[in-house]
Amino acid sequence: MYNRVQAHLKKELTDIKEAGLYKDERIITTPQGAEIEVENGGKVLNFCANNYLGLSNDSELVKAAKEALDSHGYGLSSVRFICGTQDIHKELEAKIAEFFGTEDSILYAACFDANGGAFEPLLGKEDAIISDALNHASIIDGVRLCKAQRYRYKNSDMEDLEEQLKKAQAQRFRLIVTDGVFSMDGNVAPMDKIYALAEKYDAMVMVDECHSAGVVGETGRGVTELFDLRGKIEIITGTLGKAFGGAIGGFTTGKKEIIDMLRQRSRPYLFSNSIPPMVAAAGIKMFDMMSETNDLQDRLHENTIYFTEKMEKAGFDIKPTKSAITAVMLYDAKLSQEMAAKLLDEGIYVIGFYFPVVPKGEARIRVQISAAHTREHLDKCIAAFTKVGKEMGVIK
Repeated sequence: MYNRVQAHLKKELTDIKEAGLYKDERIITTPQGAEIEVENGGKVLNFCANNYLGLSNDSELVKAAKEALDSHGYGLSSVRFICGTQDIHKELEAKIAEFFGTEDSILYAACFDANGGAFEPLLGKEDAIISDALNHASIIDGVRLCKAQRYRYKNSDMEDLEEQLKKAQAQRFRLIVTDGVFSMDGNVAPMDKIYALAEKYDAMVMVDECHSAGVVGETGRGVTELFDLRGKIEIITGTLGKAFGGAIGGFTTGKKEIIDMLRQRSRPYLFSNSIPPMVAAAGIKMFDMMSETNDLQDRLHENTIYFTEKMEKAGFDIKPTKSAITAVMLYDAKLSQEMAAKLLDEGIYVIGFYFPVVPKGEARIRVQISAAHTREHLDKCIAAFTKVGKEMGVIK
């Protein structure tokens, strides 16, 4: 049988390569940071990591992780409800709830698991999920695992959301789910309007803060802070793998009874090992640091405004953004890959994004700004984009 499967897969892979959609993995030989070294490529500036606050190799987090290795060991070899819960897991969950102004939290191996395990324990076939069309794949997969009725509204389109809510009045419970920041475009969900519609049509709200927590809001507490909804949203999911240190681990935080039910019935929580002690300890340290100063968030916001304004002035087509994501629109998949390769030659590490990660005809280079970037880094990146963009006819 495999001989036929192998031939089929080879043809599929060849078709992907010929269409310019094949994904190669560049190998980094240093810790993550604004400056990294890549195998056979030397030192480059990294502008495509989710390292928004520059904490991925922060000395304080590394120190906390090392100390936890000595005090709490390497791994738990267990799920939480058997013998996989340590004091630092509970402490981290409390820190997360305090940070977001919620009642309780639950940890997962990744936010993909948090989203995947959120819907099925809470909603049944008599209920409804109303989901934004551009929600992350993990939300889409989580919804598929649930028997609730499914409604979808156009990205951040409040008229369409209202229409779907009207249709969903036939169901018992209703849950609106949205990304806080949409990872490909960088736009922020209009949470104030979503919340108002939820109140009007008797629905709960769930928001994925993966690309917004640590980034948007005056103190980086995400879209609930940005729209003055702190403590009002029923379910928030997020990750420790982006702004919050860049390691691994996800979480759901929100209303106490919801979190308690997830502990009882959420399959990714019940059947996956606890996050390693060193990750939990570094997470605790990270939330302590964020509560002490707002320097990193301020620097990130300044960097993002500076970069976006300069790129638009240079003539690039930039998606409107209120986050640290700057989508440089190219619309052609091969062009996005070729331009990313030329930028690497200029010492700028970025990646072209194209179908199926984004819709066909919507290819772009997604630039992600970090608090770790200096003004010199930003200027070098802008200059490289301008040089390559002119050479390839992207700008005049």
